Amino acid sequence: MHVASQTRSFHQTKTDIIIGVMSLVLYMILAAAFLFFLSLNNPFLRVINRTTGTTLLTFFAMTFSMHAVYGGFDVGRKKSRPVISAMVMATAVTDLVTYVQYEIMNATEARNGTFTFFGKDLLLLFACFAVQLLIIILFVRLGNQLYFHFNPPRGVLIVLGSVSQEEEIRRKINRYQLQWRVEEAVLYNVPDLAERIRRADVVFLAAVPEQAKYTLLKICYDERKDVMCKAELQEIMLANARPAIVDDAAFLEMEYSKSSFFQRFVKRVGDIVLSALALVVLFPFMLAIFIAIKLEDGGPAIFRQERMTANGKSFVIRKFRTMKPDAGTAEPDHSACVDDPRVTRVGSFLRKYRLDELPQFYNILMGDMSLVGPRPEMLANVSEYKKTLPSFVYREKMKAGLTGYAQIEGRYNTSAEDKLMLDLMYIESFSLWLDIKLLLRTLTILAKPDSTQGFTAPAREINNIEKGEIIR
Repeated sequence: MHVASQTRSFHQTKTDIIIGVMSLVLYMILAAAFLFFLSLNNPFLRVINRTTGTTLLTFFAMTFSMHAVYGGFDVGRKKSRPVISAMVMATAVTDLVTYVQYEIMNATEARNGTFTFFGKDLLLLFACFAVQLLIIILFVRLGNQLYFHFNPPRGVLIVLGSVSQEEEIRRKINRYQLQWRVEEAVLYNVPDLAERIRRADVVFLAAVPEQAKYTLLKICYDERKDVMCKAELQEIMLANARPAIVDDAAFLEMEYSKSSFFQRFVKRVGDIVLSALALVVLFPFMLAIFIAIKLEDGGPAIFRQERMTANGKSFVIRKFRTMKPDAGTAEPDHSACVDDPRVTRVGSFLRKYRLDELPQFYNILMGDMSLVGPRPEMLANVSEYKKTLPSFVYREKMKAGLTGYAQIEGRYNTSAEDKLMLDLMYIESFSLWLDIKLLLRTLTILAKPDSTQGFTAPAREINNIEKGEIIR
């Protein structure tokens, strides 16, 4: 019965070993490239000594740390572009930190004990990074080709709660055609569902009734099938529960309060320090954006609008204006859509690279927002979302943020329900380490060309789940 799955497991293990060896070789080549370029200006690094050892140790320590933040040589599970962008960011941070450490150790008597950050070494670092970039692109593309050579697309069975769910789920899965191939989509109550599950490689469970979901999960577990289950509030609440034993019974411990006083204190101090630093460092750049907006149409450069934050409170958010002055009302009648004529030329550029959000550092400094948190939602949408998505109220447990799961992994036109689940995933998984990871991962948004894609129709996107339909 399970011969096919055992054969695939063998191929998967073989592939994992090959990919693991490739990733180790890749990191060694990146380290060798870093050391080689610095040795061009410092022959002392060509022999084994304390400086060489410490520099390499720092490089590999940062490599593994950034691997935990961005994900490493994660081929086969993601497309090449996000893997490349993640590895490039991780390597850039690793190079920079290692370079600073190297320059500090290199402040010898020959250099009069001075720390020189700028100089020939910095130019060599840029050259090194360019070579590392080419190496990463080569390895990632080669790794993905190798992975999918041994592991062809897996047959997918989609189990639906209603017909209306099929189009969206198919669209999402079809973005990963090298990983999955949709073979059929059926309602959760078809009589031969168990047999269909046996024939599938992977089962995608959409939003189905709770009792049916657990029955289906048990069938998949018995048949040793991989499952992708659409996350709902119950799953997210229990995702980070800790196993606990009370007397001789197994329990799952789920704590309601996820943040301690110390965590809230550190988070607020970090918000103040980093937002103040960002406003100082980015001031010339923000001034240039301010002038560009003014020169284009003479309208106000700053857009203000009421948004929701923790405990249902509202605040006035500040963003650079990206729409024409007559479209920049306090409450636009709908969100931006594809090729929206209301968006200005400067605004289009700002939206593409998320630069319109820079003034929010002021909101963070003032305490209205946090660096990391749920999206600050428009008040006009809040009451509607609460009617169709009752779980929306749980977003009010934490202060709105500039970045987070919904901002990094989602797109502008991601459904309201999916954005909500991403927000709740952050809230229920909150930790200071997670905040650091999300802050460092925020720049990877720039490598997602569709992250700011507008809606296809000028309407508020409320995700209503229709029930009682029959698939044909």
